[in-house]
Amino acid sequence: MSADTASAAQPAQQELPLARVHGERLTRLPEDLYIPPDALEVFLDAFEGPLDFLLWLIRRQNLDILDIPVAEVAAQYMAYVDLMRDLRLELAADYLVMAAVLTEIKSRMLLPRPAGDTEEDDPRAALVRRLQDYARFRHASEVLAQRPQFGRDVLPLAVALPELDQPAQEAQVSLAELLSAMTEVLARGALKVHHHVRREPLSVRERMSLILQRLTAGEFTPLLSLLQPAEGRAGVVVSFLAILELVRERLIELGQAEAFGPIYLRPAV
Repeated sequence: MSADTASAAQPAQQELPLARVHGERLTRLPEDLYIPPDALEVFLDAFEGPLDFLLWLIRRQNLDILDIPVAEVAAQYMAYVDLMRDLRLELAADYLVMAAVLTEIKSRMLLPRPAGDTEEDDPRAALVRRLQDYARFRHASEVLAQRPQFGRDVLPLAVALPELDQPAQEAQVSLAELLSAMTEVLARGALKVHHHVRREPLSVRERMSLILQRLTAGEFTPLLSLLQPAEGRAGVVVSFLAILELVRERLIELGQAEAFGPIYLRPAV
């Protein structure tokens, strides 16, 4: 097989179309097609303003914001402005104002300064304060932007309730059911009664003193005479506790003549 025959057997590579117009392949541009020079413009929103651009220039070169080399920064700033003009991008008025401010500061820095001049008279002072304030607000905005935002990170959840076409039905309640519900409600209310705890006026120490005053030295006094039923259960209990406390402290003595006989008390000797 000859070379001409082999080349004829291979399929020819077709030219890729530039576009398809109404289903037809377009492999070359029409001769009467006119494309204006400003048909395509790309805008890069890299900086939010002249202060943002100045801060970017200072940070990129690791410069001290308190000691800005105005001549160097002004040259880079004007180069950026000239680049935007060459690209025929519309410049905001703020950029032109900042260019004038940098030019003024640069010219004032070239002038000789008096011997008694202080740092407050530095032409860069006002610009430095503006840059510091802008840096703080920019940092605060970046911190706030990292927080979850409603509508961006947190989306509302809404569920549409289905429409019910069922007609409202009247409840059929008997009199017995109403009485039962009322009884249950009253029972619940009784469980929420407030109880007031009051301090008992009786004191064991005071009753111990009274019992010692009623006892006569060297004589026995019946135990029942020291317990007054008229004081009620609380009074009898307090008196009995006071007698037991006196016996424990060995202030009185107990005596009983016979088994199951009356008990007598007397002061301890």
